[in-house]
Amino acid sequence: MSVKNKKILVLSIGNILLGDEGAGIKAAELMQDRYDFTDDVEFINGGSDGFELTGHLDHKTDLFIFDAIIAEGKPGTVKRFNLNNPPAFFQNRISPYQPGLSEMLSTAALTDDLPANITLFGIVPKTVDTGMKITGPVRAGVEQMVDMAIDELQSFGAVL
Repeated sequence: MSVKNKKILVLSIGNILLGDEGAGIKAAELMQDRYDFTDDVEFINGGSDGFELTGHLDHKTDLFIFDAIIAEGKPGTVKRFNLNNPPAFFQNRISPYQPGLSEMLSTAALTDDLPANITLFGIVPKTVDTGMKITGPVRAGVEQMVDMAIDELQSFGAVL
């Protein structure tokens, strides 16, 4: 059974070996640990890949991206962006993995596999030093990021 005709991909990006840079991965893991989802929701840990993930976009209506981003704000600040025009959005560098992500979305647009709705949930890191722990402010931001995404997924009926 389809959730309002939605096919949703939750794509987490980041490097868990670089502290807060792994916040997007941690957010997706937390969501999967806490909630059950309909079969219309797929989770992919994109790590630091980008272009190689293009095939996962096939037949998706919605794409949620979780990533640590370069943006104004205190560490742990969560920002939500609607990416109606990914190439224009990525003219400014916001992520260390942006080139691969931008290539993936551009390729999907050329092959007509770009999801209609793309939402980026980004979090401002405090540190990207070597280590697997995220800092306190970013950990709190991860909780907020998860809550924001769950609210949207619940509005689709995608959370059991």
